[in-house]
Amino acid sequence: MKKKYIGLALVSLLALSGCKKDWLEREPKSLVVEENVWNDSRLITSLLANYYDRLPTESGLQDVNDTYPDGSLRDGRLSQWRNMADYDDAMWSGQSNQDGRNNITSYATNRWFLWNYSLIRDLNKSLENIQQLGTNLDANVRNQFMAEFRFLRAFAYFEMVKRMGGVPLITKQLLYDYSGHAGSLRQARAKEADVYDFIAREMDEIKSLLGNETNGAPSNSRANRFTAMALKSRAMLYAGSIAKYTALNTPQLNLPGGEVGIPASKAAEYYQKSLEASREIINSGVYSLKSGSDAGLAFYEAVSKKANNKEVILVKDFLISKDKRHLFTYDNIARSVREDNLSSSSVTPSLNLVESFEYLDGSAGTLKTRTADNSDFIYYDKPEDIFANKDARLAGTVLYPGSNFKGATMQMQAGVMVWSGTGYQTVEGTQLGAMWGGTAYPNGDGKLLTGAAGPHRSIQEVSNTGFYMRKYVDDGPLTSTRGIRSDTWWVWFRLGEMYLNATEAAYELGLTSEALVYINKLRERAGFPANSITAAGLDMARIRNERRVELAFEDHRVWDLIRWRIADQVWNGNTTNPNAMVSALYPYRVVRPGDPARDGKYVFVKMVAPRFRAPRFFQIQNYYTFIPQNVLDNNPLIVRNPFQ
Repeated sequence: MKKKYIGLALVSLLALSGCKKDWLEREPKSLVVEENVWNDSRLITSLLANYYDRLPTESGLQDVNDTYPDGSLRDGRLSQWRNMADYDDAMWSGQSNQDGRNNITSYATNRWFLWNYSLIRDLNKSLENIQQLGTNLDANVRNQFMAEFRFLRAFAYFEMVKRMGGVPLITKQLLYDYSGHAGSLRQARAKEADVYDFIAREMDEIKSLLGNETNGAPSNSRANRFTAMALKSRAMLYAGSIAKYTALNTPQLNLPGGEVGIPASKAAEYYQKSLEASREIINSGVYSLKSGSDAGLAFYEAVSKKANNKEVILVKDFLISKDKRHLFTYDNIARSVREDNLSSSSVTPSLNLVESFEYLDGSAGTLKTRTADNSDFIYYDKPEDIFANKDARLAGTVLYPGSNFKGATMQMQAGVMVWSGTGYQTVEGTQLGAMWGGTAYPNGDGKLLTGAAGPHRSIQEVSNTGFYMRKYVDDGPLTSTRGIRSDTWWVWFRLGEMYLNATEAAYELGLTSEALVYINKLRERAGFPANSITAAGLDMARIRNERRVELAFEDHRVWDLIRWRIADQVWNGNTTNPNAMVSALYPYRVVRPGDPARDGKYVFVKMVAPRFRAPRFFQIQNYYTFIPQNVLDNNPLIVRNPFQ
């Protein structure tokens, strides 16, 4: 009988027989017989690991081994953290050869392209093979693997539908018969709604088949029933908001066949499904929000720490023991505490984001830099005082002047404000000085001129915005060195998002009381008093801001703006629109001898970040990515997206 083989990638996991055979009858030791693969749980698991690793993100972390020396991805996936600088609440402050990220005059119509049918093909093939060939597997084990393949397939379809709209919904192998006619292999695009319905149906069908538990605790790196509900929660929320807000904001985003556009009449159905999935996770008691006496540290650890973390639902894990590590910390650690002599401070958060974090009394988060009549600065004893009584999630997301990280205080000072008798003269340094200390004011009082952590208007690898990343930056020893690197995981789903999904879905369904329970639970973790938002204060603007601050840099911002159909309003390409520009905050020490109320104090100046060049410009054609011409040529059944 003709045998099929799987390549060398799996051979290390196969326990080869030690019995002696005639040399000519021995199986090749560099190949694995395919029938053996589908009856060996270890080999199937190794395939699953490959499939998990191929799930796309827009700005996730990646294994350092997945990149070429210039940082580009070997397999072309979208998991590039650098994209955080392109359309998240941040900009590029790293090496100048990527300053183009600060000068994106418009987003390309293929910017978010994904046509991931190689992964779909492999998953369909795996499902068929395990059914046909895995006859020696225990039935429960086989069902578990099949459910996991289906979860990954649904996840892959979700990543495509949110970018492309409806795509061909292929659930079995398409095998060419070499007849010269490929027409039978061509499939039209499914309706956008049908793809979302497929995802929901798949998750409901497989959730009871997904095990992946150890001593009763669900895995956080492989799919389980709660992971399935997390995907359903997110996908159904997307579908509901697309149905509602397309009709309200962008009615032109429709195709006659439904490949793009979801009827507004289906919005409530999708919101209900999202809410039910979120409730199932929240009410299970399996997961809990990470908390502690230091609310900012607790929030940082909710995303970035593995030990005793019951908030994460699914992650892409990295392991030092397997040499599966990444360079995110190396490239993004604050300049003044980097442990290597190259790279730091690449993606730096914006003042826009920082001011989105409210004060704990519920007032807007706008930082107070000038007196009410704008006649003078507000003077602070210490740089960190301007951030006092802020939402603790700020401290867990961003490093700001006076923050502590890796045992050091962020020494952030752009220069000095020298009093001339009638006004202030700004003096800034041209360099940063030693790693652990800034430069002194040479012609003045000899005290600090520019901090070791900047900010600076033009020097690369130091913050251009006045802030640094904290979320996902590893605070362990030597994790910002090329020799050690980091194994901080990338979070696909966590409980905090489920509370936000439930809040939004409940609110959209008119269940305000239930929505308040969820949103206030999250805010209490951030240091707000109980019931800090009342029914009178809850609206979509509040819910959207909560998502912005809770989920910053977790690959949600661009997709939230897209599904709410407001991306073209928020990023309208206008330099007078503060939302389209990236703003910065520069601290200065006051030099004003003879005035003890001001001399030695700190003042702050808000400005457009100096290295930021072009306002963000999201156009109507960006809501759905254009389909490449070669795809259209190969399959005449594929219709173009709107405005293509």
